[in-house]
Amino acid sequence: MSNSPAASSSSRITFAYLTYRNIGTVRKLNSVLFPIKYSDKFYQDILATEVEDFCQLVYYNDVPVGIICCRLENKDLYLMTMGVLAVSYPAVNRGKYTDHYKPYRSRQLGSETLKRIIKAAASHSKPKIRRIYLHVQTSNTEAKKFYEKNGFKEVGIKEDYYKKIVPRDAWILERVIDSEGKQDQEQPQA
Repeated sequence: MSNSPAASSSSRITFAYLTYRNIGTVRKLNSVLFPIKYSDKFYQDILATEVEDFCQLVYYNDVPVGIICCRLENKDLYLMTMGVLAVSYPAVNRGKYTDHYKPYRSRQLGSETLKRIIKAAASHSKPKIRRIYLHVQTSNTEAKKFYEKNGFKEVGIKEDYYKKIVPRDAWILERVIDSEGKQDQEQPQA
């Protein structure tokens, strides 16, 4: 694919349902993106048919660079994990990044992923999803700002949410899914 100005970032973003064939990629991304190790049960659960619209790999130019995993909890959708690699391959030459340094986080990948999940949640009928919620470690202000820019609001703090990382507290953020489709008016942003 060329680097011409006509090629938009969103046209280079694709998604894939999780399968037994790509679960190794999911495990690798999670090990790089998150400071905790997920259980085998987590990986079994995200392969379930009922969550296939909410658990997906994110690709940029056919390279797996991100992941989103949600689970259904009655009429809520809990966003368990979402992450995008910071850079493609930080080639370092004498302590400086070379021209191979390509940030993924400035290419609308997170926003496009959230938009996809919000749309899937709004159209889900059994059960009808009323909100998406998630936890963000209280030290991760960048992530909190990202979610707030994308229509999520802080609704509380869960003390001692994390057991193996510090700080242990997490913000609880949520986005209400309007049954009349008004959530589409708030476009996710980077």
